[in-house]
Amino acid sequence: MTNQVQLGYACINMELSSQKPKITTNRGMIKRTFLKKGIQYASELSLLNVSDLLPIFQWNIKNKIKVFRMSSCLFPWSSEYELEELPDYEKICQKLSEAGKYALENGLRLSFHPGPFNILSSPSEKVVLNTIKDLSTHGEIMDLMHQPRDHRAKINVHAGGAYKNHEKALERMCINFKRLPENVQCRLTLENDDRANLFSVRHIYENVSKKIGVPIVFDYHHHKFCTGDLTEQEALEMAASTWGEIVPTCHYSESAAWKEQKEAKQGKLVKPNAHSDYVYDKINNYGMRLDIVIEAKAKELAIAKYRKDHCAA
Repeated sequence: MTNQVQLGYACINMELSSQKPKITTNRGMIKRTFLKKGIQYASELSLLNVSDLLPIFQWNIKNKIKVFRMSSCLFPWSSEYELEELPDYEKICQKLSEAGKYALENGLRLSFHPGPFNILSSPSEKVVLNTIKDLSTHGEIMDLMHQPRDHRAKINVHAGGAYKNHEKALERMCINFKRLPENVQCRLTLENDDRANLFSVRHIYENVSKKIGVPIVFDYHHHKFCTGDLTEQEALEMAASTWGEIVPTCHYSESAAWKEQKEAKQGKLVKPNAHSDYVYDKINNYGMRLDIVIEAKAKELAIAKYRKDHCAA
């Protein structure tokens, strides 16, 4: 693309993860294994995961990719312990520090997108406490990697359920935001949803961004299903206006059902909001400088195809 837009991808490098030995940061285990093998095994997997961050970062820089979303699976079952309790904590910190410094020195923008169980708008105190715990762990990792305490190193979530009242739900989100540690508050962003009964860019802008200053990550694909009566350009411009001097981050994907004509397999319907393997249309940045995470299933291979199709010299 033009120098106004940088493309990135999320979590898994398809080329490196197919090697032997594979390079990946998604090693994990089921709960039964964790209960059997305990924190020692979690520590061993965590050390392997964080050790593979640097080679992935190096591959990205070699291939001119300057935007990367890290996996939230770096620490298996991190809800059950504090990072400093891991037997390999010192080695883990060393690996995180090394990878983070490399990212900073080479202009690689890092982010997280914690899972959908993180719901700051929930009426359940238990859910909110679990959310605070998980987001705090993400903030700690960013700090251990020396990442900036601002939205360049975003920790992105969805607002959560509307619970039959959009405004009340987002009011709870704003209240619970203030319960987060500072190293999470300064990095937290919110993304628009892909269901009409949830939160559009307009919902988030009016009820969150204007009140507590949380930037909006504009998701092009989600906007098609939850417009808030805004055009794509209007929604993108509204989201971008919440970032101040920092380059906005967006997400881009396309429909597997629409673009790849994927059909039902084994009786399962392919929903229109399911992500395609690749992206096909030229992304319209409407003249803005953007960092865009390509949320296609083919990961970095989707970027390579996009560059071939749309960015030929």
